[in-house]
Amino acid sequence: MTDSATRATNTAATADDGTAEASAGGARRRLIVFSGPTAVGKGTVEKRLLERHPEIWVSVSATTRDRRPGETDGVDYHFVTEDEFADMERRGEFLETAVVHGMAHYGTPIKPLLDHMNAGIPTIVEIDLQGARRVRQRAKELGLDVVYVFLAPPTFEDLAKRLESRGTETPEQRAKRLETARVELAAEPEFDVVITNDEVDRAADELWSVIASEYGL
Repeated sequence: MTDSATRATNTAATADDGTAEASAGGARRRLIVFSGPTAVGKGTVEKRLLERHPEIWVSVSATTRDRRPGETDGVDYHFVTEDEFADMERRGEFLETAVVHGMAHYGTPIKPLLDHMNAGIPTIVEIDLQGARRVRQRAKELGLDVVYVFLAPPTFEDLAKRLESRGTETPEQRAKRLETARVELAAEPEFDVVITNDEVDRAADELWSVIASEYGL
């Protein structure tokens, strides 16, 4: 497993359509893909990171799942209907899409992501494992230089306790999410950087270190 300090930088030419323009020095804009198993706390770590570093831009995904208490449309997610999602997909508006837990569609709108990257703004996509794999498949054709970061729980038992404490799923839904989480945890070796979420502040600091190293901040 490599860390951000030793990760090689790809400085090849980018796509002609502006999807990942090169900087004056020839380096690509680097997309940070932030993933991990369900209920590991990606959103919590990300929010703490933004409190400390508001200059970062985090992609807002579209989803067909129900809004949870405290979530804001356009901030946490773009909440859309199944028909709206299908229309966006047909128009080619997503970098990637996935069906998560067999229940809801998620997608990453591509235009705002590329606009921020091409402006030189540190850009993060928080995404599930399926989505991270789809980004990996498309990164080369889109001219994206990507750093893949995996947020892991201290133990599987910690993950199960966190999911139960949320109280947002039925017992059947929790069981399905935990089954998915076991599969997702096995994908850890696919990622460039692994951060253990045993303490939110420390995990946020580690994520910032990755971003700062990759963007030369």
